[in-house]
Amino acid sequence: MKTLEFAKKILEIPSPSGFTKNVIDFLVEECKNRNLDYKLNNKGNLIIEMSGENDYTIGLSAHVDTLGAMVRSINSNGTLRFSVIGGPSLPTYDGEYCQVITRDMRNFTGTILSNSPSVHVFKDAKTLPRTEENMHVRLDEKVKSRTDVEALGIGVGDFICVDPKTVITKSGFLKSRFLDDKISVAILFSLIDYIQNNKVKLKNNLVIIISTYEEVGHGASSIPKVDQLIAVDMGCIGEDLNCTEHDVSICVKDSTTPYDYEITNRLIELAKKKKLNYAVDIYPYYGSDVSAALRGGNNIRGGLIGPGVGASHGMERTHLDAVNNTLQLLIAYIE
Repeated sequence: MKTLEFAKKILEIPSPSGFTKNVIDFLVEECKNRNLDYKLNNKGNLIIEMSGENDYTIGLSAHVDTLGAMVRSINSNGTLRFSVIGGPSLPTYDGEYCQVITRDMRNFTGTILSNSPSVHVFKDAKTLPRTEENMHVRLDEKVKSRTDVEALGIGVGDFICVDPKTVITKSGFLKSRFLDDKISVAILFSLIDYIQNNKVKLKNNLVIIISTYEEVGHGASSIPKVDQLIAVDMGCIGEDLNCTEHDVSICVKDSTTPYDYEITNRLIELAKKKKLNYAVDIYPYYGSDVSAALRGGNNIRGGLIGPGVGASHGMERTHLDAVNNTLQLLIAYIE
């Protein structure tokens, strides 16, 4: 459960793409507590380096940025129009609590609503499509006009952070928004703890990249020199897929590329050898940090694994089983 508790801590720190400094600062303190060698690149990605016996370098990547939104404009009645960050399932945003964080770090609460929010008033309350054009943020402030909102210091470009509603159940489920991909960040820190606590002598150098712009497509587009990169990101669950909330997913192809044949075979071989619950799948509407790294021209071989997560980009859920299976596969791979 330690990994789930770590995930809960970072899930409670708002971090939509472009507003990740606070969560990266938290992770930097975690690095200091572990006496890790780390650095930040210009994009704000956190890079952790652990030396091995050989010159060969394995990279592992997970992203700490999430979906979210920005203030697009202020309506005449004091509500806010918004522009989404990433690709959320907007119908699931209807009725969700949120925070509006201004450029000078003031914080205001609100609710994301349909423009036809009441069934007692609007004939199309149930049928109006939930799109950016048909939704707004209702602020928890006494505002009736654009001028009232501007007087609070709220303006275009302020970040809108959706409440993750994180819960760890007694039965071992973790349900929350933004498990994609903060659960994987927590898994990588559990991997670091395993290496340190067991004094593991790494055969290969290990570089762990916590990226900050994955949800908008360029998280790990520029990375330190590694020979291979494995993205640790959520496994998809649904029609035509094998993965469940109890499995580690091994992705062989997504919407951008097939993953490296030898790396994928090795991951499958290890999952079988360790008797892990695993699934091999193709994800047709998916991209990863490896996809970004390859598009960025990095000369790498790439793989993709992660815990099975249900209802991705909505109200997500996974189980401790999937988390542990993913961690055990990573341990086996680096050893």
